[in-house]
Amino acid sequence: MAQPRKTYTVLVPFPYRGHWTTKGQKIDLLPCEAAQLKRAGRIGASSNQAAKKPAEKKAD
Repeated sequence: MAQPRKTYTVLVPFPYRGHWTTKGQKIDLLPCEAAQLKRAGRIGASSNQAAKKPAEKKAD
């Protein structure tokens, strides 16, 4: 059975599939692909939650 891909965020750019990734880019990787990149600190787990925007201040 194939392992599902997970989404990760690039922390440090690295070559991937013939191109360089960029910091903050979201990429889908298999667990076997992600293991070494996580160990080297090049990717981090991507959260599935939407980022909350800070409350806007009222102008006086």
